[in-house]
Amino acid sequence: MAVKIRLTRVGKKHLPIFRIVAVDSKAKRDGAYLENLGTYDAVKSEFVQFKPERIDAWKEKGAIVSDAVKKLYRTYKRADGTQKA
Repeated sequence: MAVKIRLTRVGKKHLPIFRIVAVDSKAKRDGAYLENLGTYDAVKSEFVQFKPERIDAWKEKGAIVSDAVKKLYRTYKRADGTQKA
């Protein structure tokens, strides 16, 4: 089973909120996931919840990180965790 770390969309129409999740690579975009690794509010551009240590743990196990999650991870690291975490 290949594991990917990617975004899944939650929230209302025109008010997107994304969960960062570890999921089986063959699962649907909004299907069941293995672990919730964070939440990102795209409208306000802020992290509601973020677990960089869990993302690192999944990467050590061989999980593939999507481009969108890589970008969010860099944004979080650049802010040095000063946003809500």
